[in-house]
Formats: sequence, structure tokens, C-alpha cells
Amino acid sequence: MPKQDDTPLMQQWREAKARHPDAILFFRVGDFYEMFFEDAEEGARLLGLTLTARNNGGAADVPLAGVPARARDEYVQRLLRLGRRVAICEQVEDPAEAKGIVRREVVETVTPGVVLADALLAERRNNYVAALCLASLGGGQGEGEGARGGAGSSSGGEEVLALAVADISTGELVALHVEPGALEAELARFEPAELLLPASWEGRTVPEAAGAFVTTRPDWLFDRAVAEEELRRRFRVHTLEGLGFQEGDDGLLMALGALVAYVAEVQPAGITHLKPPRIERPGRTMALDAMTRRNLELVEPLRPDLAGRGARAATLLDVLDETVTAMGARMLRRWLLAPLLVPEEIWRRQAAVAALVEHAPLRRELRAELGQVRDLERLAGKVAAARITPRELRALGASLAVLPRLREAVSRHAAADGLALETAGAPAPPEAPAGPAAGGLARSAGPLLTALAGGLDCLEDVRATIERALADDPPATLAEGGIIREGYDAELDELRDARDGGKEFIASLQARERQRTGIGSLKVGYNKVFGYYLEVTRANLDRVPPDYERRQTLANAERYVTAELKEWEAKVLGAEERIAELEARLFAELRREVAAHVARLQNAAERVATLDVLAALAHVAERRGYVRPEVHTGYRLEVRGGRHPVVETMMPREEFIPNDVVLDEDARIMVLTGPNMAGKSTLLRQVGLIQLMAQIGSFVPAQSARLPVADRIFTRVGASDNLVHGQSTFMVEMSETAAILNGATRRSLVLLDEIGRGTATYDGVSIAWAVTEYLHELIGAKTIFATHYHELTQLSETLPALFNCNVAVREVGDEVVFLRRLEPGGADRSYGIQVGRLAGLPAAVVERAREILHELEGAHAVAARAPEARGRKERSSREQLSLFQGEHPALGRLRRLQIEFLTPLQAMNLLAELQAMVRDEPAG
Repeated sequence: MPKQDDTPLMQQWREAKARHPDAILFFRVGDFYEMFFEDAEEGARLLGLTLTARNNGGAADVPLAGVPARARDEYVQRLLRLGRRVAICEQVEDPAEAKGIVRREVVETVTPGVVLADALLAERRNNYVAALCLASLGGGQGEGEGARGGAGSSSGGEEVLALAVADISTGELVALHVEPGALEAELARFEPAELLLPASWEGRTVPEAAGAFVTTRPDWLFDRAVAEEELRRRFRVHTLEGLGFQEGDDGLLMALGALVAYVAEVQPAGITHLKPPRIERPGRTMALDAMTRRNLELVEPLRPDLAGRGARAATLLDVLDETVTAMGARMLRRWLLAPLLVPEEIWRRQAAVAALVEHAPLRRELRAELGQVRDLERLAGKVAAARITPRELRALGASLAVLPRLREAVSRHAAADGLALETAGAPAPPEAPAGPAAGGLARSAGPLLTALAGGLDCLEDVRATIERALADDPPATLAEGGIIREGYDAELDELRDARDGGKEFIASLQARERQRTGIGSLKVGYNKVFGYYLEVTRANLDRVPPDYERRQTLANAERYVTAELKEWEAKVLGAEERIAELEARLFAELRREVAAHVARLQNAAERVATLDVLAALAHVAERRGYVRPEVHTGYRLEVRGGRHPVVETMMPREEFIPNDVVLDEDARIMVLTGPNMAGKSTLLRQVGLIQLMAQIGSFVPAQSARLPVADRIFTRVGASDNLVHGQSTFMVEMSETAAILNGATRRSLVLLDEIGRGTATYDGVSIAWAVTEYLHELIGAKTIFATHYHELTQLSETLPALFNCNVAVREVGDEVVFLRRLEPGGADRSYGIQVGRLAGLPAAVVERAREILHELEGAHAVAARAPEARGRKERSSREQLSLFQGEHPALGRLRRLQIEFLTPLQAMNLLAELQAMVRDEPAG
């Protein structure tokens, strides 16, 4: 609250700060944004600014730190990255017209998830803010019956979560129900920069949101009635059924309503262009958990440090992203993180990609035209938010001029095949061909490609309006002038004529006055303080006519005005001022006129982005030799000559060794063994990536591929810890394995790279063995299990659908040659010592390791047993216990043993105990 002894400025600051206590307040004072009190102290510390002080009337000085207004976005971005919110308090009236202190208002609050400024956004990825609350789905109600109370309330039935996400820079708004176990996967898909939670959740752990800035809001904001009213008002509908809501969607309604209200609170300009919400129903897209997304390196590399070292193709996104528009790049990223589950939708995308592969001239023409299209999605948002500059609005008009050419290109190629553009699409036929179809663009593309072009609104009326009003090359800001085209407004043209005529008169004045006065050095000048003037050097002051009026004295000259000059100056400056006012008004009217068509702009942007992604996938397919996979609804997975799409880009051409992988009902689990560095992990990942690429509609790196629709792809690769949450490497490994076993179904693809390596050998083998049996007997998922536990190869004798493969090597003396070729059968060695030598281990260590390995193999010891120290004398055979000396306890155990009742795991454990007994040492 304001204090009595505060200056008017500080009173104004306190009032603004009271309304935004949880944000750092950027308070505009002239050419700076200033921070006071605790904001100044925190801002100086976080931004590396000098902390100074400002006099507050008769009271003590207050802490002060400031940043230049021109560099505002840079400092705001740094604060956002540190998880801070920034409230922007602007001067909202002209200081020249203000009576007393200039009026200021908070015009926006910038948070990590609610951002409109280009400088704060990544061009090729979305920036989401999400809201999460509890909903309740009742049994027997289809989608279920939602909670009827505020956040966290339940009317019975199974509790699920409701998630709503928005990108205010593009207007995207999505809502979906999320099972508790799938929250991590859905948050990983959207990667929200900010997560909105009910206040009653404070203190509740949402570990899946570790990377998001968490904001809490009162529970009443999530109340069903409040949320419904908010959505009706914002989208101007009488009933929510028109927005796609169904019975049982109360949770979605609550999350969406709270999210929309929050955006309106912190960024009022960001609410006007939000699209009607898209309600995602279960069964359309695949949920990818964070570990699968990370292990397959879909959008982020496992080693982020490589991203800054020129490793362009470190992820699948890097390989596939040949899009030429920013909105296409964002759409491709969304496709990668949400593969399709509906076969018909996959077939439609495939057919469109196939058509663009086959029709190379069309593909090249589309990509050339698309390269001239600016970011329509974000430009539409800027128009709606009244933040677009004259130059950006002109770029919007130029982009719209490309749309008819896109439509005409597809139409021309379709017409060459004797077919017309489709204006609506239907699913492709179930029997989708395995390769690019022949016989015409529309036939090979199905309805998708022609429907995208046929239904493309070219917005020619909007483009014409922009071109009629704006100059060909308008400046970046209104203040620079020259925005409106000549001939658009008669009053503006008259003012410009008056201004230009005055300038011409003033320009000719110099020659006339030189002639009249005889002062050859006399010149006419202008500055913002004194306006126009006649400057005479001191050597010529005796020639100054009596009608000259002194205006300014300089060291070597005097500046004068005349009545005539003042008259023309008034005309010129008056015209300049009126021109600036009139141009600002005309531009605002033009912006509002274009903003009335934001929904049309957004629809066109989505179609253009889809065309861009399809053309990019076709370009990559042809460039890298990918083939169209046959995607079916059966079980069999068959990849012939498969390649890893990322790894092959990092190798010289033709050096990658392709491999075949077949998994079916009779052989659904592959136990993959082989040496370190042989390529087991690469094979695992390439199968997962090929499956995922097929389900986004892409062609795949293989000679041929026949793939079922997988409901989930699970991967567990490598070792990492999570010490922040008290989890060791082995605990993380077991948690990830548990998530797979609890989430996989018969239609899943499971890729395991080592299980049990983080604990003792017996424990590890036992767990790996049991997991494999569980996958075989109870889940039935297609599985590839890469392991160094060669004992697992024995499972092929007892599990009928399990088979062994190994990645071949060849020994040449002490050298190991990695053949990278998949062969049937298991491996019996891992060649770890040879790999250690290749890695640079000292020769003495390598030689000693060979000696120890020889001792262990000779004694048939387990790998986990510590070898005897160098130099220790071997025990004599007389000192070693023998199983057959007297009645050793182990012999009694063997006599009583009923082998036929032992499981393989029990047999291994018993063997370990007997071995320990004969060595006179405890087991384990």
C-alpha cells in the first residue's frame, strides 16, 4: 500500500506491485525499466546489475536497479529461464500531455509459459502452458462422469487427471484425459514451460513436471461452474457441446476453464486468438514416456553437449526436419512425439508422402513456394494481440500471396492425371500398398494431399486489403513513418503534400537567403530542440539582416529564424504530427480488419504446415533411400535391410551394415548377445525408430518393412541415477523395468538393453531371467532383449517363442573385427578386455585382466567373484576341499535333490550355493 511520505512515483509503483506481488515489476521510467526494493535486490543479483538507490522524498533512499528499455526482452528472457515472472508496467499516456505524473499500467505479465514476444520464443518449437486437475470418470459412462465440484473433487469412480495445454503464440488449445500412470508421457509430449495447479495441491509432488515452472491458483478457478462460464464467454457459445464437449468431460472443462482464465489474467492480449479447444480422445495417438523419448533420441540427444559441436543429426528430428517453415517444423515435432494409432490416418499420410516422392517436380515446386511463407501461425497471433509491426503485416500479406500458387501447383499436377482437387477427405483403403502407388497424383495420394490444397483458403481479400493499405517496404516501427501507401487515404495524401511542399520551400530558402544577404556560408538546419534555423558564422554577423531573430548562440556561429521560416516550420511540423497520428490510426484500423480473419489465417496455417511436413518427409525419403512400409493391423514385424536413421547419417555413405529383424507369434522375443561395441544398442534403437517413423506416416530406412500398429514403444537403455529423488542407478533401472512390465500389452514393442547389470551377478541374472519369462508368458509383446548375461540364451530351450541372435565379430590374433551383422544363435563371450584395450587401458592392466580371465575360466568361477591378488601362491590341490572327500554337506544336498521340480532360476541359485560350499565360503 502507498505510504504517506512516498513520492507520487513510488506511490504508483506500490499500487502496481500490490497487484502483482509474485512477479518482478519492470516499471517504465523514460528510457529505462526500473526495479525497486526487493525486486531491485533480486534483479541485480540474478541479472548482474549494479544496485543503486533512489531518493524517495524525505524518506530513506530505496534500492534501485534498471535495464534499458531497448534491451527489455533480453533481460526478461534471462529471468524466465531462472523461473521468475515479470510484470511489465508501461507509460500509457504521452508525457507531453500528462497532467502531473505520467499514468502507468501493467500491460502484461510474462511467465515461462505465457509468452508472445519473438525474442522469448524458440522459432521451431511450441511454448506450452498447461493446467492439471483431478477429474473422476465413472464406470459405465463411456468416457465417464466428471467431478462436479472444484479441483480435486470426485463424484466416485476411478480418478483420472484432466490436462489442458495452450500455446498462446499460435493459439493452439488442447485438452485430454490422462490416466495417472500416463501423466509423465503426456507431459513429455507437450513439454510445458509452465504448469498451472490448484492451490490445494501445494506441497503435492508432481515429479513428471520437474522441468516446468509451477504456478498455483485458487481452487475456485477450477470450479466447474466458473470454468464453464469462462469458456462460454471467451468462445461466445451458448452450449459447450458446440466446442466438442461430451458427457463425462467435466474434468476437461475445469482444466480448460482455469487455463483460459489464467492466460486472460496474465496476458490479456493472448486470449483473443485462442482456437476452440481440440478434445483429444483416447486411442488416436501413442503415449511416449520420457525414457522412451530420451533413449530413442527423438528430439533431444542423450548427450546434450554434442548439440553444440556441429552434431546436426544427433536426433531423429534432426534427420527428418527438412521443413522450410517454422510452423512446419513445430508440427513435425508434434508428430514425432505423438505417433498415430489409427491405421487409416497412417495410410493417408503415407499415401500423401508417396505421391510427393513419386512426383518430384511437384515436391520441388511446393518446397520452393513454401520457403517464401513466413510463420502464419504466430503472425496471426500477433495481429490478434495488436502486437504486429508494419513490416510484419506486410510480410503476412506477401505470405498470403503464395497460397494460391500452392493450391494451383497441386491442382495442375492432379489435372495432368485427369483428376480434380478433393475438398474433403476420407480414409485410405485398408489395403494400403507397400510402395509408392502409381497411376496419378490423386490416386496415389488418396484424399489427404488434394484435400489440403483443395480446402486451402487463400485469403485473397485479406491480402488485397493489406497490399492496398501498406507501402511496399514499410519500416519496422510506426514511429519511423511512411507506413501507408500513397493514394490509400486522401487526407493523408494532402498532409504529405503540405509537408513535402514546406520542406521544398525550406530547402530552397538557403539559396534565396544567401543571394539576399551575400553570406555564401549561410545554411539552413534543423534539430529537435530549436526546430528549423538559419546559421551564420561569426565572421559574417555584420551582414545579418534586421528581420533575422536570434534563436541560439554557438561558439563560432549564431542561429536565427525569420517570420517566414517560422510560418513554414509550423506548417511542416504540424503536418508531420498529423501524419503520424493519422498513420497510427489507419494502421490500427487495418490491423483490426485483418484480425477479424484470424480463424481463417490459423486454418490456412495448419494446412500449409501439413503440406510442409509431408513434402519434407518425401524429400528425406528420396534423399536417403527410404521405402514405404506396409503398416497393418496384424502381429508380425518384418524389417529387411533395416538401418538406423541417425547413425547412418554420421557414417560415410554405404558403410552402415543393414540387418533383418523378424518378430512374429512363433518368435516374438529375441535375446541378443554379442561383444561390447558390436552394435546391439544400435539395432535395438533402429527397430524402435523404424516402428515410430512408420506410425507418423513417414517412409523408413530399410529395403522393405512390414509393421503392425504398436500401441506403445517401450525402451530401457543404459544406466543413470536420480539422486535428487534418492534413487540409485539400480533403482532407476528397476523402476523403468517395472513401468514397462506394468504398461506393456501384447501389441507393444519392448526394447531392453541390459537389465540387472547394476547389482550382483546372481541377482542381475535372476531378475533378467524372470523378466524375460514374464514377457513371454504373461504379456506376449514383441521384444528384443540385448544382454551380456549369456545364461539367458538357455531360455530358448524352455520358452518356445524365444530365439537367440548375436552380433557377429571375427578374431584376428588379439584383434577383434566388428562385423555389425546379425546372426542366429547366442554369443558366449563379450570381448570386454579387447574393448578396454581399444579404449586406451594401460597395457599392464590389459595383460593382468587376461591372466585373471584365464584363471576364472579355468576354475569355472563366476564373474562376480573377486580374483586372488597378484603374487599370492595358488592353493595346492591337497588344501582344496573336494566334493568326494568324505561326506561333504554338498553331497548330501545333491542326494536329496529332486531335479525335476526345479525351475531354471532355482537351479542356478542352488548351483551357486553348492559352489560356495565346496570353496568353504558363503554364497552370494
